[in-house]
Amino acid sequence: MAVPVSTISNLSAGEFVGICADTPQQPIELKRFHARVLVHDLALKVEKESYLPIPVVKAVTREDIMDNYEIIKQDVQDIVDAVLQSVLNNPSKEGLIVKKN
Repeated sequence: MAVPVSTISNLSAGEFVGICADTPQQPIELKRFHARVLVHDLALKVEKESYLPIPVVKAVTREDIMDNYEIIKQDVQDIVDAVLQSVLNNPSKEGLIVKKN
């Protein structure tokens, strides 16, 4: 039920293909799709001309971004550590741990 390679290799700009997953409780009769995005150039141009600039709410420096990145990175590590400790301290979850020799 895959999308044939020939279909993928012959795609043009704006075309896309895919397969939708379903469940036994909610089967989808037509899973594969092949579609094209139609762009009306004049309508798009008119829409773009009506765009307003996004106001600057707060100036953000590279340092701000890196600080935020480090905070998120530490938060993720804390979550991983907490879940790992929870699994390690629960004998019923012993099978979830893969130990390297």
